[in-house]
Amino acid sequence: MADTAVPQLWTEDLAGTLDFYKTLGYAVTHEQIRPYVYGAVEDHGCALHFVPAPKGGDVPAERTGCLVMVDDVASRHQAFTAALRARYGKIPAKGLPRITRFRPGQSRFTVVDPAGNQVIYIQRDEPPKVDYGGSKELDGLAKVLDNARILRDFKTDDKAAFRVLEVGLGRFRAEAPRLDVARALAALAELAVASADPDRAEQFRAELRAMRLSAEERASVADELRASEDLTAWLSSE
Repeated sequence: MADTAVPQLWTEDLAGTLDFYKTLGYAVTHEQIRPYVYGAVEDHGCALHFVPAPKGGDVPAERTGCLVMVDDVASRHQAFTAALRARYGKIPAKGLPRITRFRPGQSRFTVVDPAGNQVIYIQRDEPPKVDYGGSKELDGLAKVLDNARILRDFKTDDKAAFRVLEVGLGRFRAEAPRLDVARALAALAELAVASADPDRAEQFRAELRAMRLSAEERASVADELRASEDLTAWLSSE
C-alpha cells in the first residue's frame, strides 16, 4: 500500500478556516480545541490538517501550503467559483481569502485560505517539465508572450507579466507577426481588468478591434481575444 502525505497547515482561527473549506465542498473530519487545537478536512480522498502557527515566530501573512493533484482542474475551479460567489456575493480575487482566475489551457490555480495558506490545485497530467523562463525555441514577441504566461499562470505575478508584455510589445511590435501582436494586446487587456484598470483594458480592446484580422485568424485566437471580457464577467457580482 502506497504511503500518503498529509499536509499540516497553520491557522490562528480554526473554526473560520474549517468553515471556509466547507464552503469549497470539503467535509470537516476532525475539530478540537482541547487539549490542543487541531482540525482536518477531506474531499475527493484528499485530507488537509490544520494546527496553530508557531508562537513567537515570524509567520508571514501568506505562505505556500501544499499542492493538490486533481483529475479535472477546470471543473474544480468552476465548482469553487460557484461556491465562493454564493457565499461572498462575488469572487474573492484579492486579499484573504481569494482564488486565482482560470483561463482555457491552464493546468493549475491557487486558493489562498483565510489563514494565508496557499493551496495549489494542479491537473494530474500536467507536463512534468515546465519551462519557467520562456521557451528557448521562441524569440521576439513570441518569447515575450511565453514569459508573460509563466509569470501570470504559474507565478501569479500579474504586475510583472503586464510590465514584460508592455515593454516587449513596444520593442517587437513592428516586426512581430500580427497574431502575436493580437495575443499581446489581448493579454494586456486581461491583465488590466485583473488590476482593476478598466480604462487601460478598453484601450487595449480598442487596439484589438482596429486590427485587420481575418475570420480564420480571429477564430484561432478566440479564447485569448475574449479573455478580458470573460474575466470581467467572472469578477462581477452577478
